Amino acid sequence: MINIPTNLENENVLLQALKPSDFEILYAIASDPKIWEQHPNKTRYQREVFQKFFQGALESGGAYLIYDKKSGIIAGSTRFYSYDEHDSSIFIGYTFYATKFWGTGLNKQVKSLMLDYIIQYVDVVKFHVGKDNLRSRKAMEKLGAHYMRTIVIAYYGEPDRENVEYHIGKKDWLLAKQNDLK
Repeated sequence: MINIPTNLENENVLLQALKPSDFEILYAIASDPKIWEQHPNKTRYQREVFQKFFQGALESGGAYLIYDKKSGIIAGSTRFYSYDEHDSSIFIGYTFYATKFWGTGLNKQVKSLMLDYIIQYVDVVKFHVGKDNLRSRKAMEKLGAHYMRTIVIAYYGEPDRENVEYHIGKKDWLLAKQNDLK
């Protein structure tokens, strides 16, 4: 079993464990339909649909609020999920941001923070991305993750959706980090 920390933090980002009392503040962000335009579930901005998403996040045991430390506001949410001890892998995903954070580099900082922590415990980190979510697919490739396959995913409390799966191995991540330092 992996210890998922309550908080992860660097100079720009604070990831704080999601609590039931965070629903309203997170829904205030998620209620923007533009966030979900490329997502497999385009209706997640609706309160009832988002409530299911939020419940799944709480039950995952690895969900976070994303605080942008520069602005001091909540930017979105992300999570660790589906740890597989046998495969020495875990997923990072269910990530979304308020539109004002799109293209700011915040996603790369968040994913780097999560990868730096979790790669100590697993050999492979996996990501599910909506098949038609080109923005997120490009973000995965910028991280150095590799497309593996197209797969149908059962979202918590929602219909199954077609996704693509990306992987980044421990060696690949450590090499990418070295190259970023050059």
